[in-house]
Amino acid sequence: METRIIIPARLASTRLPRKLLLRETGKSLLQHTYEAASRSRKATSVWVAADGEEIAREVRSFDGLVRMTDPQLPSGTDRVATVAADMDDVDLVVNVQADEPEISAEAIDQLVQLLEDTPTVHMATLATPIQDPAKITDPSCVKVVLDSQNRAIYFSRSPIPYVRDATDAAGVHLQHLGIYAYRRNFLIRIAQQPPTVLEKTEKLEQLRVLSLGHAILVGVVDEPTVGIDTPDDYQAFVARYRERIA
Repeated sequence: METRIIIPARLASTRLPRKLLLRETGKSLLQHTYEAASRSRKATSVWVAADGEEIAREVRSFDGLVRMTDPQLPSGTDRVATVAADMDDVDLVVNVQADEPEISAEAIDQLVQLLEDTPTVHMATLATPIQDPAKITDPSCVKVVLDSQNRAIYFSRSPIPYVRDATDAAGVHLQHLGIYAYRRNFLIRIAQQPPTVLEKTEKLEQLRVLSLGHAILVGVVDEPTVGIDTPDDYQAFVARYRERIA
């Protein structure tokens, strides 16, 4: 199936200003993410959905593929859907967050494989077992619970499932990872729907899909991706990068 990765890239960020253009490693954070995503064997190309000319110039500087989008679009999903709408030859679209410089190509390919193997499902994502108990109650860590067919029942910032008996707690909590694969036409339709009550309550876009009665298939991976949200996150990434190339 014709698969493309689209990276929504927005320059504004609150906890780490202009983070996508940080370049202590010699490459911008955005370039690291682009190159990591480009290692996917399932995707035929990687595009950046830019919110402005500064991001677009950065992508062109490393010979990446870029499309401009309206800076007023409310979410990364809207940005991805806008670019996908102009790609009539595409079957599957993978949304990779721009601040994931260490995204695994194998994880991307596993996600695509889920949709290739399950033609009745139109959207897939990933999750990983939570190892740090503090994350279970951390609202910035989104949890997901699954049914017997590995389809999402619900996503929440709250600790789900609630553990009534501590002896049954081991391994039941899954952290949702913010990467998605969609069938192109489904993505375009969902982006055109208004936010639902649950989506607005939890501030989680994927709840729109569940609220409208659609399934989300979830693949479970051993290693979480590491998004860059704070200065400490970025410095830790720089240290890991320098250690790898030393």
